[in-house]
Amino acid sequence: MKQVVSVSIGSSARDHEVEIDLLGERFRIRREGHGGDLDAAAARFAELDGKVDAFGMGGIDMYLRADGRKYFFRDARKLIKNIRETPIVDGSGLKGPVEGSTVDYLVRECGLKLASKKVLTCSAVDRWGMTEALQNAGCEQVFGDLIYALDVPILIKRWSSLRRLIRVVTPIASQLPFSVLYPTGTAQDKAPKPNPRMAALYSWADVIAGDWQFVKKFMPDDMRGKWIITNTTTPADVDLARSHGAELLVTSTPRLEGRSFGTNVIEATMVALDAASGELSPERYRQLLDSVGFRPDVLWLQREV
Repeated sequence: MKQVVSVSIGSSARDHEVEIDLLGERFRIRREGHGGDLDAAAARFAELDGKVDAFGMGGIDMYLRADGRKYFFRDARKLIKNIRETPIVDGSGLKGPVEGSTVDYLVRECGLKLASKKVLTCSAVDRWGMTEALQNAGCEQVFGDLIYALDVPILIKRWSSLRRLIRVVTPIASQLPFSVLYPTGTAQDKAPKPNPRMAALYSWADVIAGDWQFVKKFMPDDMRGKWIITNTTTPADVDLARSHGAELLVTSTPRLEGRSFGTNVIEATMVALDAASGELSPERYRQLLDSVGFRPDVLWLQREV
């Protein structure tokens, strides 16, 4: 049996494990949260090195890949310094080809009309493939990178401004402690904190796109008619979106036994399936995902089952 383990600095309350068959091989896939403790996560990586087929790095990115550049996170380097044998990926290799193709899938396979939709993209630099695809689909986007990641109350409204911001701010932000930029540990379990300014922005948008932790951060009580395009969601997250009235919840990765795993888990699974020593090409990821039948999960929340 092949084993894939995502060692995460996120909350252990979001842990999940499944066993599935892929192309005739049995896989055990699990996610282990370490509550924001970088040292504990690094020790777990070292403990499992050489004993599993592939690692996912969860709750933190190894680097951001946006606008043709890579920006490495200082904290991520600490986590993987003792890994010698097992290949490790953080989901970045999938965020472009998979999350970009998710938008195409919604238009082509689901018949959804995205052109002219108003989209609040919580953090474009974190989901660049999705952001570009939404832009190419003719959506009217605004970008909340400064608001969600840095608590700077400035909304980015122009594509050209976003690209300039990425080149100026991201090299600096990548050197900060990751917990400053993104909720880790038990911070991931917190309820949304709506406020009037953000409620008005959510009200304006037809679609909320981005990492689930950012999507829910300022989620207002009234999300009636809203579409959410995101990634990792647990059954509790689905219930939260439904209870707030959201109409549609799309995750870029499939839901396995009630939970959609993060891109780092799915990427690590593809690496293990291919018996590779590291990150694959976008074309190879697409081939493998097609061969195993992994598709985005599209869930209409207000329809009776």
